Amino acid sequence: MAHSTTPFLMFEGKAREAMSFYVSLFKRSEILLDEAWKVGDLGRPGLIKRGEFSLNGQRFICFDSPVHHDFQFTPSISLFVECESESELDTVFQQLSEGGQILMPLGNYGFSTKFGWLNDRFGVSWQLNLT
Repeated sequence: MAHSTTPFLMFEGKAREAMSFYVSLFKRSEILLDEAWKVGDLGRPGLIKRGEFSLNGQRFICFDSPVHHDFQFTPSISLFVECESESELDTVFQQLSEGGQILMPLGNYGFSTKFGWLNDRFGVSWQLNLT
C-alpha cells in the first residue's frame, strides 16, 4: 500500500529558484531539503538532486532533471490555492504572473467572487481562488 502521495515538480536548472520563490509567497511555508548533485553524480553539480518544500503545510518534492525532456508543465494539472483575503489573492497573483502567462485574469466567473488562473515563469500552473 502507498505510504504517501506528494506533488513532484521537475525543472531543468531552476528548482532552487522556484522553491525559494514559492516559499516566499505563502505563510507557513519553508524549504525542508536542498540536496545538490555532486561531482560524479548523474546531474550537474550544484543543481537540485532532491528538493523538498512545503506551502501552507502541503509538501512538495522537486529536482533539476539531468536529462533534457521535450515537455514542460501543462495547465492540465495545476496548484489550487484558496486565499483568505482579497489582498493576499491580488499580491500572490501579481507575483506569480510576473514573467508568466495569465490564462484567466482575476475576476468573478460565477463560481467564485474572485478567481484567476496563470502559468508562472517556470511553467507551473496555478489557480487562485478567494474563499
